[in-house]
Amino acid sequence: MFELKILTHFAAAHQLRMVAQKCENLHGHNWKVEVNVAGEQLNPAGVLIDFGELKAHVNEIIATLDHKFLNELNLFEGNPSSEKIAVYIADTLAAKLAGTGLRVSSITTWESEDACATYRP
Repeated sequence: MFELKILTHFAAAHQLRMVAQKCENLHGHNWKVEVNVAGEQLNPAGVLIDFGELKAHVNEIIATLDHKFLNELNLFEGNPSSEKIAVYIADTLAAKLAGTGLRVSSITTWESEDACATYRP
């Protein structure tokens, strides 16, 4: 089993209703996103996937979130939480990787230096 990890970032605002008073106010984060993909076989070039190809897929996904008010997007059911952002990224990337023999092993969304959510499909 091989696993690759890339990191990316995006900035966005959201409101989380029914969690805690402070988070119910409109606020923003500079998210850091860790993307992990896994597979059993290397391609003829001896890599799981070219990092540039993986980054291009992830950049397309991140562009849908970057500098947006996440509550206004029709991408999340209910609160656009770090957990749901991780699921959205994982599901969208999995669709892009369909048929390649690769799978998303985990997505971690850091909303601050000391708080993150990890989703493992």
